[in-house]
Order: sequence, then structure tokens, then C-alpha cells
Amino acid sequence: MNIVSVSEITKYIKQLFEYDSNVVSVFIRGEISNFKKHYSGHCYFTLKDSNATIRAVMFKSRAQFLKFEPKDGMKVIAGGQITVFERDGQYQLYVNQLAPEGIGELSLAFSQLKEKLESEGLFADERKQTLPLLPKAVGIVTSPTGAVIKDIIIVSKRRHPGILLKLYPVQVQGTEAPMQIVHGIEIFNKLNDVDVIIVGRGGGSIEELWAFNDERVVRAIAASKIPIVSAVGHQTDYTLADFVADRRAATPSQAAEFVVPDVRELHKYVSALHNMLEGNIRNLVKNNSRRLEQFTQSRVFTNPYESLAIRQQILDHSIQRLNQGMKKIILEKEHDFRITTEKLAMLNPLAVLARGYSILRTMDGQLVKDATILETGQKIEIILNQGMVEAEIIHVQEGYHGKGQEERGSK
Repeated sequence: MNIVSVSEITKYIKQLFEYDSNVVSVFIRGEISNFKKHYSGHCYFTLKDSNATIRAVMFKSRAQFLKFEPKDGMKVIAGGQITVFERDGQYQLYVNQLAPEGIGELSLAFSQLKEKLESEGLFADERKQTLPLLPKAVGIVTSPTGAVIKDIIIVSKRRHPGILLKLYPVQVQGTEAPMQIVHGIEIFNKLNDVDVIIVGRGGGSIEELWAFNDERVVRAIAASKIPIVSAVGHQTDYTLADFVADRRAATPSQAAEFVVPDVRELHKYVSALHNMLEGNIRNLVKNNSRRLEQFTQSRVFTNPYESLAIRQQILDHSIQRLNQGMKKIILEKEHDFRITTEKLAMLNPLAVLARGYSILRTMDGQLVKDATILETGQKIEIILNQGMVEAEIIHVQEGYHGKGQEERGSK
């Protein structure tokens, strides 16, 4: 029998939920009850129908983007993941998307596509490009007859008349619109003759804005090498193009303000930089002039020979000390040499021979230190201070220091 703890079995059940594709990403239709928005921004509520209930939580990171206020009794479609809350041992729905059921299939399709593209990282801030500070040309993908192009032209020419505007005319709603928008983005990237692109249209219903929720348009914006600003609808309208674009503008006029710098502000900025540079140069010249004046008034410049004389005196003193040190070292080494030479002379065996002593050795070169190694009739060599004598042993007498055994014994 396998016995497990409460924590272990709860973890096991949670893993079952995490590996079940039917609950990892699910959309649930139900009625909100017991809705509570915590001070932290998290939303807690229950989804129910006539036969069952399920606890749900929507964290602040998702709840802050809700365009409506959830209330008890509201029928909604909630998208998210079902998993186990280990502390309470209960399963619950972690809500990523929440929409009133009444807005229909487009809203559900929007949520599903948004979740898919977000999981691929298309909305991540890390992949977004920075808008150019001073573009030479701006590409515009929008309708040639709508108010959008007029607003962009008016704002752009007011802010900086010298920046070139290039329009790629497209339909902004209908079945033909998505591919025309995609082609416009691709053409600007292929020609590479603009520094930034504005993609936009005016406001409208979700059906009218749907071309900017099309997956092909979203992927084209993500693939663009040129930064793109989305200007779709008004401030309260969001499309998937807004999420994937490098910058989202609430209106087309704001998009023009993002990409076209104000020439008057540029003049002020350049003037400020000019004044700052001029001031820095003045300070630099002033400081260097002061340093140069200090240098020219120093004794090194006014009386250079004095400085050289002082250093010559220091050099002479150093040479004198060096010579004295060398002499001292030489005397010490000579003294050591004499002592060593005298020691070597005392230990030199040739000096002993000079005092009348001799060295005896056998014919095979063995030194004779003891008479016991010699035999009568054996030939030996006698080495003197000058020359060598070959002799023959006539008589061997054992003793100590040349004295016979009898003599040593009598003492």
C-alpha cells in the first residue's frame, strides 16, 4: 500500500491538469457571481451555469486591460488555464481573457488569435524597434480618401515641412483589405526608401476594424525591418496591430506627432547644444590658458639652469656614494679572498710535503696509512716534495705513529 502526503497527492493532481491539453487552454461560457476586485488589482469571481460552478481569478497584469467592468450576473466567455491551487486543494480557472458573451464570435476569435500570437512572443517589448529621431521619409499605409491621411499630412507639414511623406493606398476594411495592407508593408520594406511606417485608419466597430486583427497583417507588421506605428481607431479601440506594432498611437494625428519631430523643438534643441558646446569650449580654453600661464611662470621655465644644476648636484652626490660603496665592497672581497687563500694553503697537501714529509702508495695507487697492508718484498712509491722514489719493502713492523708494538707496550 502506497501512502502519500496531502501535498504530494495535490501536486500529482496539479500535474495531471498541467499535462491535459483540454484544460491548459480553454474558453468557458458562464455567469459571473461573487465578483471581487482586490486592492492589489487582482479579480476573484465564480463562473456558474445551472448545474456547476468553477472558481476563477484574473490577475492585475491581465485585468488592467479590460474594457468593461465585470459584474455579478453578467454572462461572459473566459479564456485561460485550469489548474490546482495547492494551498486549498481546489481547481480554478486562471483567466487571461474575459469578454461579454453578447459581442459574438469576432470577440472570441480575437481572444484566441491574441493568445496564440502572444505565446509566440510577437507582442514582447524586447522585439520592438525604436523610432528614428529625424526620419528623411515616412511611409503611410491607409486609405487615400479618408480623414486619416489628411490628418497625418496636416500635422506632419505643420511640425516639419521638409520630411517626405509617401502613401501606399489601400482599403482599410473588407475582405480585400488585409492583403493590401500586407503588400503595402512589404513594398516599403523592399524599396527601403522610408525610415518609419504609419499603418492606420479611423475608428469603427469591431467588424470595421477587423482587417487590423487579421493574422496576416499582424505577422507582416512583426516581420517589418522598418519601425511601424499603428494608428487604428480612436483611443478606446484596440486591435492586434496595436499590440504588435513598435509604437501604438491613439489617433492618426498622434501617430504623425510620434514620427515627425517638431522643427521648432529641433531648433531649440540644436541651439541648446550649440550654446552648451560653446560654453564648454570657452571653459576649456580658459582652463588651459590658466594652466599655460602657471607653467610659464614656474621656475622650470623662468630659470631652467637652476633646476639642471640642482639635479647635477644630486647626480654627483649619487656617483660619489656609488664609488664609495664600490670601494668598500672591493676591500671586503679582497679581505675575504686573502683569508680563503690562507686556509687553502694550510690544507694543501703539497705544503706538507715541502716540510719534509712524503706520501706512500702501492703500485696500484692505494695510499699507505697502515703498515699492516704491506708485505716484505712489495714495491711501493714514495712521493716527495720534489720527485718520486720507487722502493721495496725489506721489513714490516706494526706499531702506532712509527713506534713498535714492544715500545708501545712498555709504556
